[in-house]
Amino acid sequence: MRDIPIIETTEQIMFYDTDAAGVVHNIAYLRFIEKNRTILGSEIGLDYKEMSGQQTYGAVVRTEIDYKSPGFLGDDIVIRGWLAEISKVRFWCEFEVNRISDQKNLVKSRQQLALVKMPEGKPVRLPDHWENYFKDGEN
Repeated sequence: MRDIPIIETTEQIMFYDTDAAGVVHNIAYLRFIEKNRTILGSEIGLDYKEMSGQQTYGAVVRTEIDYKSPGFLGDDIVIRGWLAEISKVRFWCEFEVNRISDQKNLVKSRQQLALVKMPEGKPVRLPDHWENYFKDGEN
């Protein structure tokens, strides 16, 4: 079994990420997760430029997100993401967002994705080497 890479990205909460009370908007967390997931995809072998040339794209099928504690204007945060589960054509990535200063968990999230061939919208099998991240199909 290979180690599953955990991708860490950092952000500072900016004014445009917050509401009038200086609390992070829920949608801002999805933007932070999107950036992390894009880097994670590259790390596990998804060459987005090559895929785009073949008209194959990652499509988010489902997002689950739990807001645990608020983030605030000026907070520095770390986003951690990893490949959690795979099947033949779908996969789950998991994420956590923590404030750096006190390691407080702000968000836990899971996203299910599929690779899709366009314009047909047909699912594409996941890369075979991903199975190496899991022993006997388990994680």
